[in-house]
Amino acid sequence: MTRAPETAGTARWRRPRAGAAAALYLAVSIALILTLLPFAWMALGSLKTEVELSLSPPTFLPLQPTLDNYSTWLTQLDFPLHLGNSLIVAVVVVAGNLVFCTMFGYALAKLDFPGKRMLFLLVMGTLMVPGIVTMIPLFVIVANLGLADTYVALILPFIATPLGVFLMRQYMLAIPDPLLEAARIDGAGEFRVLLRIVVPQCGAPLATLAILTFLSSWNNFLWPLVVAQSEELYTLPVALALYAIGPNGIQYGLLMAGTVLVVAPVLVLFVALQRFVIRGIATTGIR
Repeated sequence: MTRAPETAGTARWRRPRAGAAAALYLAVSIALILTLLPFAWMALGSLKTEVELSLSPPTFLPLQPTLDNYSTWLTQLDFPLHLGNSLIVAVVVVAGNLVFCTMFGYALAKLDFPGKRMLFLLVMGTLMVPGIVTMIPLFVIVANLGLADTYVALILPFIATPLGVFLMRQYMLAIPDPLLEAARIDGAGEFRVLLRIVVPQCGAPLATLAILTFLSSWNNFLWPLVVAQSEELYTLPVALALYAIGPNGIQYGLLMAGTVLVVAPVLVLFVALQRFVIRGIATTGIR
């Protein structure tokens, strides 16, 4: 079978299309470079001395690379303690969100009870309230309960989030109701329906919720700064902000090294699980 000859009109149509694709790739490449440049500057700056960081004009590559900033973090500033605090808080917050947001989302999606619509509107309304607005009331409640400067105070306000409830509810709406009714006819209670029928189908939104919640908890700074009143409870972001200020001002090399230590686990986790985030958000958005 012979191929039809290309006409002049077809050639003129393909040239602009190829040019548009090249322009798109160029724009994406520039955006990628601009996005990665601060991270590269941070990583390279963590290998510089304070003297080199104060040079003008600044150097991009370290003249004499050193690991002294990392050594200071790992040996002198109780890095393992603050890393453990961040891990404890983040893991418990993630576990709480997976349990409670799943249960709440299932109730809003598949159960009928008085006030269901009003409750969902309340959840949606809390999504529009900035976190800074609720910080002072939360601190007053925690202080009145005698929980200030405890792990409970660091964890409890974030044990379930409106975003997690909304994410799970939207995904569960697409699960067929006859499937759940068949399980109920066979004698399964609501908890068994949730655990045996619903949860196994929610792998993508659960992974997305876990990753987003972990990122939010790991990077949380203001609330741990307010509620943690002793160094033994400082999380990594708080320790990073406080320890990088020396007697002569901000120690930028120490600050950059600490930032690399804080960002690296999150970056590795996100790169490894990004397909779950993309699939979870995409499937939730169309349901």
